[in-house]
Amino acid sequence: MQTVSNTAKPEERASARGRVLVLIDGSRMSYAALEAAVDIAGKRGVDVLGVFVEELNLVRSAGYGFSREVGSVSGISRPLDPGILEQRMQRLADQARAALVRAVKQRGGRQALSIARGHVVDEVLALAGPEDLLVLGRAGWSSPAGARLGSTARGLIRQSPGHVLLWCEQTLRSQNRVVVFLNDHDDANHRAALAAAEISRYYHQPVTIILGAGIEPASERLDAIKQDLDVLGAGTRLRVLSDTNPIRVARLLREEGASQLVISRECALFDEPGAEQLLAALTLPVTVTP
Repeated sequence: MQTVSNTAKPEERASARGRVLVLIDGSRMSYAALEAAVDIAGKRGVDVLGVFVEELNLVRSAGYGFSREVGSVSGISRPLDPGILEQRMQRLADQARAALVRAVKQRGGRQALSIARGHVVDEVLALAGPEDLLVLGRAGWSSPAGARLGSTARGLIRQSPGHVLLWCEQTLRSQNRVVVFLNDHDDANHRAALAAAEISRYYHQPVTIILGAGIEPASERLDAIKQDLDVLGAGTRLRVLSDTNPIRVARLLREEGASQLVISRECALFDEPGAEQLLAALTLPVTVTP
């Protein structure tokens, strides 16, 4: 793995505050995620680590004589040339490095770029720690924005030791709310509530707490949740869902004017058919906590 930095490497200086990692793959959405990652890192006062992975399967496939690629604009099929592929990856890595330096310079802070060749999920997980926030654009080379959750996003949501932010290009409006889904897993609820509290403070937005089906909103439990959120008296709302059907969830998010969604991967919503399609279709940033 090659790491290029203008200072000491952030992965060697990770503190208890963690870092903000951002996956840069050359797509427009990954650069939008980079801007968000740098903004969040500035609010937290932590370092940014850009991650560019040369997908090993793509490199290997270029070695086969029958491999072909189709132009995204022309639609013309042509041989997948290994030399051209290597040049393209080098160009994308250089562009990622320049974009990272430019974004961080505008806001201040420290940054590094990790360049690796392998499987994207494996390489990112090798870098990510439990205190790190990983920021992903909602789509990469293989799908249009919002169409679906790709295998990379699915793998990192399920396995990342820290929080994962699925970013989409949306202007956050002050009148909207941070929505956090909770269930009957106390530790997961605690992590999700703290993440929602941080977002609420950064963007000065009130919080809506959503309790899933079968959860008894006992007063002591709600007090503990609101203490985690640290927004008691600042417009915190509570709603209880009778079920976690994705269609019902989408309707509730619209009703609440959700600007961001926080949800634990332990949440029962992930057990529902269509949950991943819902996350992919939402036009708002989604933070998934362990």
